[in-house]
Amino acid sequence: MQIPIQITFRHMDPSPTLETKVRDRATKLEQFHPRLMSCRVVVEQEHRRHHQGNLFLVRVDLTLPGHELVAGHESPKHQAYEDPYVAVRDAFDSLQRQLEDLARHERREVKHHEPPQHGHISELAPTDDYGRIVTADGREVYFHRNSVVDGDFDRLAAGMEVRFSEEAGEQGPQASTVHLVGKHHVTG
Repeated sequence: MQIPIQITFRHMDPSPTLETKVRDRATKLEQFHPRLMSCRVVVEQEHRRHHQGNLFLVRVDLTLPGHELVAGHESPKHQAYEDPYVAVRDAFDSLQRQLEDLARHERREVKHHEPPQHGHISELAPTDDYGRIVTADGREVYFHRNSVVDGDFDRLAAGMEVRFSEEAGEQGPQASTVHLVGKHHVTG
């Protein structure tokens, strides 16, 4: 970090142990992004309430070139914690997720979701609760009754068009979800 970590305690006595925890967590953030400039942390104890114990709030402001990330106060009704260590943990966990997302975005590693595949039912075994789908490239994909969305297994017939999500099964490719497509799909 280019600027030393700044830690402020409000409405409470400074705690060397809590300060060490904050410094450790702030230092670990550098492994998620190489160009951290500064980190400011405020640990605040709210005023004592009649029905609750002491509540702690933690806010972490992190700056890096072109970005400022904040964790700890997501809304005006921010979450308060009775344990300051839990508040520190949650604030830094949130900031770590933000840093990981930013680093992925900067590396252009965007999550891509595969579109569902299409095929036709080639075989049904209703007494054994399974069927097979033939894909556009001629492969056979197994599916179980429980994979059929909306419980439409009993309405299926050979030749019906379906879309499905494929995954590796114990005995080869299998469909994790199967949706009926087109005029054959009846909701009710």
